[in-house]
Amino acid sequence: MKVGQIMSKDPVSIREDDHMTHARQIMRDNLMRGLPVLDGEQRVVGILNDQDILNIKSSKSNVTVRGYVREYPAITPDTDILEAAKQLLDAKQHRAPVIASTGDRSLVGIVSEVDILRNIEPTKRSPKTVGEIMTTGVRTAYPDESIAKLWSNMLEWDYTGIPVVSHKGQAMGIVTRSDIIRSGYIRTASSNTQGSSTGDSPKVEKVMSTPLYSVSPDTSVSEAIQTVLERNIGRISVTNDNKLVGIVDRYDLLKACLKGTGFQ
Repeated sequence: MKVGQIMSKDPVSIREDDHMTHARQIMRDNLMRGLPVLDGEQRVVGILNDQDILNIKSSKSNVTVRGYVREYPAITPDTDILEAAKQLLDAKQHRAPVIASTGDRSLVGIVSEVDILRNIEPTKRSPKTVGEIMTTGVRTAYPDESIAKLWSNMLEWDYTGIPVVSHKGQAMGIVTRSDIIRSGYIRTASSNTQGSSTGDSPKVEKVMSTPLYSVSPDTSVSEAIQTVLERNIGRISVTNDNKLVGIVDRYDLLKACLKGTGFQ
């Protein structure tokens, strides 16, 4: 199957000379994690992701997108979806612009991990259970911690989502970068990470998503993929007797599906 068969057409984009505050608003309004960046001739020059948005502290800034543009995989409509998956994994990107051809960098679509996961299945050589691919020793947050502290940890650890547990270790929910950006607390959190007290910062319980969708370590990779797709979530917690023992994200699931394909 080719990328042209699964990509989203007419994607939202931004120009490299637009302000980052404008890009932040577009990503917030459209619930996006990646935004294609075009030059003055409407050619793709890169992609802007939510990690870049985190670096903008002010609600008013003259900083432009140009300085934050990241390289992107050269994916065209004729690229095989398994090759596209490998390129996304190698680039550590959740989505990528689709260009008309390697010689014509016009934007014709966008392809994401979700698009690919909907159209592939684990192979005979893929890991069978979530327990084989999950990340253990997961860093967590408490519901009564400040959002400023959580935000600082997200930046330091380069995490896109952090599970929330009770002080007894019971799984409760999860907070993602998108949750904080959509909540409007991003400026408060960002200013507090610049040296101000975190005492007045809202608490994590104000923005965490509940219920926490979870699976057990012996859940099949196929079932985990279906859960992630049906719930439209980027990661799923792995619990045992409601105790958090690991986490699996779309990156892990995509990587598992490439096992034995020649593209891993």
